[in-house]
Formats: sequence, structure tokens, C-alpha cells
Amino acid sequence: MTRGRAAIAPRSAFRHEIAMRDKDQPIRISLIAPDGRMGKAITRAVADDGRFAIDQDHADVLVDFSVPDALRTSLDRAISANVPILVGTTGLKDEHTDAIEEAAKSVAVLRAANTALGITLLAELVARAAEVLGPDWDIEIVETHHRKKLDAPSGTALVLGAAAARGRGKTLPEVAHFGRTSEHPHQREEGSIGFAALRGGTVAGEHEVKFLGPSEQIILSHRAENRMIFAKGALVGAKFLVEQPAGLYSMHDVIGASRR
Repeated sequence: MTRGRAAIAPRSAFRHEIAMRDKDQPIRISLIAPDGRMGKAITRAVADDGRFAIDQDHADVLVDFSVPDALRTSLDRAISANVPILVGTTGLKDEHTDAIEEAAKSVAVLRAANTALGITLLAELVARAAEVLGPDWDIEIVETHHRKKLDAPSGTALVLGAAAARGRGKTLPEVAHFGRTSEHPHQREEGSIGFAALRGGTVAGEHEVKFLGPSEQIILSHRAENRMIFAKGALVGAKFLVEQPAGLYSMHDVIGASRR
């Protein structure tokens, strides 16, 4: 998912006023980028779900689907207000990861490159397949997104790649290969994981993980038909967060909690 240059809510929109929430009241969500693609989708999802309410002044959970440059400010707001934060922004770098890990010492932080529950399940299947099939099967990850998406490969593709690497007992930086051209030919190395990023149209998000073996293939895939699946998944993540102590969480923790 990409956020584009979404309008960021001004600091004055977050007053950090402490107002205790009764357990029977809706979970109040403050959006960092309410006018962005995901901000608008979450607002629509909240309108159809009485368990939640948009409240820019009194947050039970901050939700950030903005841009990397806004992340530190968002984390500061969460810490100042002592409320959890869902970080759905992609294209983050090492310094952003460091900031997230530091913030997680003070508040609950859910980092989710993709909030669709189907993608979280897909990652689990990918890890299992990579573990069972082993390095004799080559892995290629192909993702397609709309023409305005900025980062490539997508954050979701990287999550799936990390799952595949984990299934083989590796980390993604050890085995990832990005791009293959005639000017820079690359013969596949055993155990490497390749990535291809396609951009065009209005595609909300498509991901395929191809396991290419001797004389057979297994393809695990997910297609997002509209952005509302991400918005609804974000609400599930927000509900999970309000019940958690300080710490760093993922969507795997969210679906794990739903099984209990």
C-alpha cells in the first residue's frame, strides 16, 4: 500500500486531552492523515462500525498511514498522549525502525506494512511453504500497485519476502535480489528470493509468491479488490492495541489474539 502525499493533520488537531473511556464506549481513533487515501477509507469503515469513532481531540489509538517524514512526529504524539499507535506507513528506513522500537518502550506500537488479514495469513503460508520446500525451489515475488505508489518493492512484498526467508532460517537481506536486467544480468543463486514491482492503473494491491521447483510450481497469491479491506483490518488492529501494554506488535500478533 502507498499513502501518497496525504495531508497531515496539524499538531493543533491533537490536544492530548486525557478523557477516560468507558469499556462500553466506542474506541476513539485519531487519524494522522485524515485526508489521505487510507484516512478516508478508515473514516468510511468507522461510519459502518459502531464499535469505533473518529475523534481527533481524544484518542484511544492514533493511526498513521501518512509518509515516512511524518513518522517521528506521530510517534512523539503517541508518547506525549500515552496512547498506542498503529503505523501503516511503508517505505520506512532503518532510522524509522529505530524510532519505532524506541517508542515501543513507552507505548504499544503496531507496525503493519499491510493491515489486510488475508495478507497476514498469506505470510504464514509462505513461511511454511518455504520451510517445507527448501532451497531447491526458487522463490519470486511479484507485486502490482496503482500508478501513484511511491515505494518499490511494496512493504507487503518485503513482508512476504521476510516470511519466506524466515521459513528457510535466513534473514531477507541475506537472500533478497531486487531487479534483473540485460545490462546487469544475474544468474539465480541458490536460495535467493527475487522481487518484481509493477505499477499502473488503479490497482489496490496484488501479490504473488511463486515457488518454482523441478517440473512444478506453487503460487500463493492475494488480491485486494478495494482499499476497504485495509481499513477494516486497521480497525481490528486498533481494537487489539487498546488492550496491550507498551511493546512492538505486528498483524501476526493481532490474528494470533483473535484465535484465543
